[in-house]
Amino acid sequence: MNAVWLTFGLYFCVLLLLGIIAWQRTSNLSDYILGGRRLGSGVTALSAGASDMSGWLLLGLPGAAYLGGLEAGWIALGLLIGTYFNWRLVATRLRIATEKLSDSLTLPDYFERRFADTSSLLRIIPGVFIFIFFALYVSAGLVAGGRLFETVFDLPYHWAVIAGASAIIIYTFLGGYLAVSWTDALQGLLMLLALVAVPLMVMGTADAGILAAAREVNPEMLNPFTDSDGQMLGLLAIVSLLAWGLGYFGQPHILARFMGIRAAGELTRARRIAMSWVSICLVCAVLVGMAGIAGLAEPLDGPDAETVFIRLVEVLFHPVVAGICLAAILAAIMSTADSQLLVSSSAITEDFYKGMLRPKAGQQELVWISRGAVVVIALIALWLAADPDRMVLELVAYAWAGLGATFGPVILMSLYWKDMSRVGAILGMVAGGLTVILWGRAEGGLFDVYEILPAAILAALAAWLFSKLIPDDDSRRAFDRMLES
Repeated sequence: MNAVWLTFGLYFCVLLLLGIIAWQRTSNLSDYILGGRRLGSGVTALSAGASDMSGWLLLGLPGAAYLGGLEAGWIALGLLIGTYFNWRLVATRLRIATEKLSDSLTLPDYFERRFADTSSLLRIIPGVFIFIFFALYVSAGLVAGGRLFETVFDLPYHWAVIAGASAIIIYTFLGGYLAVSWTDALQGLLMLLALVAVPLMVMGTADAGILAAAREVNPEMLNPFTDSDGQMLGLLAIVSLLAWGLGYFGQPHILARFMGIRAAGELTRARRIAMSWVSICLVCAVLVGMAGIAGLAEPLDGPDAETVFIRLVEVLFHPVVAGICLAAILAAIMSTADSQLLVSSSAITEDFYKGMLRPKAGQQELVWISRGAVVVIALIALWLAADPDRMVLELVAYAWAGLGATFGPVILMSLYWKDMSRVGAILGMVAGGLTVILWGRAEGGLFDVYEILPAAILAALAAWLFSKLIPDDDSRRAFDRMLES
């Protein structure tokens, strides 16, 4: 246990050092929100992947594979497809558009300028949805962190959550986007190392391969078209699992990485790095869950299934190596929570405080408002994370759907469709966000479909219909300006 404590202590020291260095390089709001748009392709790719996957990659997805076998592979496949098309369809156009439209720093900032909005609705509505869904998303990360500290260090759950939250707040508060991106890149490498190491160790110590061992325990685990009880997965179930990929187009913490890269020309190389990282991590995360089926003496049920990676690490590795692997879970948690805190605080500062309350606020004032917002949002997320029985994957799924459906269809259409109007954008976001909120409260039949799918469809239909009914010449002119060479 002392070796694990030492590993975690050294890890926190590195993160703090990066936060201090980033503090020294942060002089204005653009630096704090987007790092002055000066990150290279490698850091952009790794930080985008790490901020995307979060603690659910080492807890939620292995837990799903442990309980359901290769059924969880549909989630991984959907995410892989979504990652590719997000880099392919959105990254370059969004990077160019946000710079052309008066150097937009946030998504609400971009929406307001893309649709020539003078009503502030395209700042207020996106800002409200970002705040709601990111508060839930950050709380998912804190639950994951609490579960890690509770399991490894035998801390009471609530103190464990506070310990994880404190570390995230400190370096995000200090260094903003630069600290978040640098630490996320480091954390992405650590996550990759840990996810590869665990299946390799299991294969090296087991008499049979991972899949063969899982087959001996329960043959149904190896059939992606059935659940663990042998019941066939319906088409709606498979579509729901694949629909996770739709969420990518609307995740502000991932889109911010596209906006902050040094030049649009570096996004091709960044995409190749990101796709390699994501492919390896997703496959290995499913294998970790499968390895736990045969590799753990005592079965795990309910929320405990999401500790399968932790249990395997404790069984397989020397305490020093185990500490590094467990630090990877913390890295996964922190790499997403810090990005989400930053995007949420950016929306409060740029879109509410500066955009509506104090348009002439100085740069240092805005930076400190952003730092204060980081602390406030983190405290709200701590309150939401108070229930230790909440499943990480369930929290992430709801927040992912909310952000993906609210912003994804509008982002894609705004980048490719000249005739999209201001009213279409507003009602598209409202339709997507409200559908997720209402759909998630219903149960049975069609309502068992993952809410992102109907919400994204309704958002796209609303945006298209009202753009046709209420056209907007100012939005067309902004589109032309956005794509000027």
